[in-house]
Order: sequence, then structure tokens, then C-alpha cells
Amino acid sequence: MTAAERVVDLYRRHAGAWAAARGAELRERAWIERFAAMLGPDATVLDIGCGSGEPIAGYLAGRRHPVAGIDSSPEMIALFRANLPGEVAEVADMRSLSLDSRFGGLIAWDSLFHLAPHEQRLMFPVFRDHALPGTPLLFTSGPAFGEAIGTLEGEPLYHASLDPGEYRLLLGGNGFDVVAHAAGDPDCGGHTVWLARRR
Repeated sequence: MTAAERVVDLYRRHAGAWAAARGAELRERAWIERFAAMLGPDATVLDIGCGSGEPIAGYLAGRRHPVAGIDSSPEMIALFRANLPGEVAEVADMRSLSLDSRFGGLIAWDSLFHLAPHEQRLMFPVFRDHALPGTPLLFTSGPAFGEAIGTLEGEPLYHASLDPGEYRLLLGGNGFDVVAHAAGDPDCGGHTVWLARRR
């Protein structure tokens, strides 16, 4: 099993520890607020790799945007449902996602970058097929092409990134215009962030 293939198992076994470490502080507030400002009234947000639902989905739900969360970890979905009992959450693999529905907002915060590069490329048609015209898309990546290994509860945790130019090509080729991009944003814990909008 490759490092990329072990990611879901890690999040299954360490869901509670991850949620406790993540906490409720919205460290990415500036980006989430910018994303939320682009949403239409009562727009439903698809949170891809939603984790426990806190703090991002909770913030959006608090602003009266229904959230549909999907995650490959049943344990994460159980936490999401406990934290946000009024929202929808299902166990699903983002790589094969086909909900036969389109949403007013899409988020893949700290989730897309756990996929291998070839799998990330296949996600952009998935984003396109779940977005209404005008839908904002917010996701994180690495700053440059490559793979990196972090840790979760002391175990190796896989990350990967495409080149920024390739992300721009994939977005544009699937009907999204880049609204904002920051590499290693110092005001967001060093995250590399993309905000785009469906044409």
C-alpha cells in the first residue's frame, strides 16, 4: 500500500485525535469569509473532505448556508453529524463523487492535497460537475509540484501538489476562473490557497 493509499486509514483510526487537535479556532477565517461573501443567498455548500465539520462547516451553517459534507472516513462523518446534526453528511470517496446535484459553493480545504498528483487532476471535472454557474470553489494545495510527508499522531501522512501553472490550466479547462491565489499565506498558517469561480 502506498503512502497516498494509507491516508483514509489514518483518518479513520485517528479521527478523534485529529478533531481535538484541530479545535474550533477558524484560523482560515479571512479565506472562508471571502468565500462566503461570494455565495448566493441560502446557497448550499459541498464540503469535500469535511472532517468533523468544525470549524469550517459550522461557520458556514451559522451563516445560514446549508452544508453537505462528504468524507471517506466513517468516523469523521460520525463526528460531523454529532457536531452539526442539522446538516447532511455522507461517507463518500471524493475521487468517485457523483451526487447528481450541483451546489452553490465547493470547498476542499486540506483534503485535495492528500491525493496523488494523477488523482488530483481527475478532481477538476468532479468540481465542474457539482458546481452551478457562479459557484465559488475554495481549496488548498502545496506551493509547488511535489510530494511531502507530514505526520498524524506520529504516523506518516501523505501530501502532494501540482505546479501552480497546472492548477490554473485545470481550473480554466473546467470552467473556473481564478479569483485569488496565495502561496504560503503567512496569515493562514502557511497554507497555499486557491479561490475560483465557475463561469
